[in-house]
Amino acid sequence: MTDGAAGSTGVEGMDVPETIKAYVVENFLFGDDSRIGPGTDFLENGILDSTGVLELVGFLEEKFGIRVEDDELVPDNMNSLEKISLYISKKTGKTEPT
Repeated sequence: MTDGAAGSTGVEGMDVPETIKAYVVENFLFGDDSRIGPGTDFLENGILDSTGVLELVGFLEEKFGIRVEDDELVPDNMNSLEKISLYISKKTGKTEPT
């Protein structure tokens, strides 16, 4: 297992952080990936606002087949690529390969 979520391929061979990053870059950063890294704080850096978080949640639910509960909509789960990747791993019960 690697340190952090970067490079995680825990969900059906999918590179979770890259999948999420591609969605965020395309939908919120107009193709500019220079503003986002694994630990970039989405809210603090103005990448997502409350509406953007809801859009992201819809994407995560559809793409990864999960249900995000209201009490899970907290910055510890949704505020960076690393945090979202770890959250997805917990929800799906799948972890990074060793």
